[in-house]
Amino acid sequence: MQIQCHMPRPFLFYYTLMLYACSGICTAVAQNTIDSSGVITKTFSERWELDREDKKGTFRLISYKPTYFTAARWSSDPNTMPVSENPEYNVDERRDYNKWEAKFQLSFKTKVLQSFLWGYGDLWVTFTQVAHWQLYNPELSRPFRELNYEPEVLLNFPMKVDLFGGKLRMAGVAFNHESNGRDIPRSRSWNRVIFHLGYEHDKLQLYLRPWVRVGDDDDENPEISHFIGRGELTAIYTLNQHALYLVGTNNFNVSENRGSLQLNYLFPIQGNLRGQAQFFHGYGETLIDYNHLQTTFGIGVSFIDW
Repeated sequence: MQIQCHMPRPFLFYYTLMLYACSGICTAVAQNTIDSSGVITKTFSERWELDREDKKGTFRLISYKPTYFTAARWSSDPNTMPVSENPEYNVDERRDYNKWEAKFQLSFKTKVLQSFLWGYGDLWVTFTQVAHWQLYNPELSRPFRELNYEPEVLLNFPMKVDLFGGKLRMAGVAFNHESNGRDIPRSRSWNRVIFHLGYEHDKLQLYLRPWVRVGDDDDENPEISHFIGRGELTAIYTLNQHALYLVGTNNFNVSENRGSLQLNYLFPIQGNLRGQAQFFHGYGETLIDYNHLQTTFGIGVSFIDW
């Protein structure tokens, strides 16, 4: 079976356009809203315990990536028969998935070593799970369409380097494993060494994560880096109890540019509970969809944010 993987327009142009759109929205909000102390999103130091006053010790279970529940997620093109460049992992039986489903993400981390390299390095263990649930599909007995598990061991160093009016606040490296825990032919997984760099400027935070894939003997998804990408940029902008965050991946290939964009808008509901609208376009919203192009939109609630 031939995999249809070409996008209807150059993805690099789409990626740049969305970055400009996000920047414009953030600027407009900043110009028309008075700041207050109601910002919920934490600084890099608060989230990663970079400064001495923010150190909290080891083996405390705290949040890592956002934790949210999307009650309704719509897909332009559900992946009813996943395929791989490795023919052993081609699914030959179509499943009637609905365009509507639920989605949720859980993510946490714990520090296992504090200030152990020259008095600065912290070693963290993290875990993230993303679930896509065919809640509105009684014909298939409402199955979980895809579960992705992502454990990670991460070494982090604090920084205070002035740059463009803000500061580089941290840098480090991680070993990351991600899989869907399925058997053949639906099994998908990969291992990566991920480098990271964190930058802060006022209410804007940038988190850059380029990676190198570690090869597998039995590769279930040979071209995953070509579709999902070789790096990720997360941009977070907060104002009062509102937040915008953009997560973009890219394969850094000019001639066949691919990747993904996820744009999230968070707004207050009551107390610490916030609503979330999430837009996604590209490849790899889940591992089983790593080479499947789709656009999705979901609405739900967010419990823990960046």
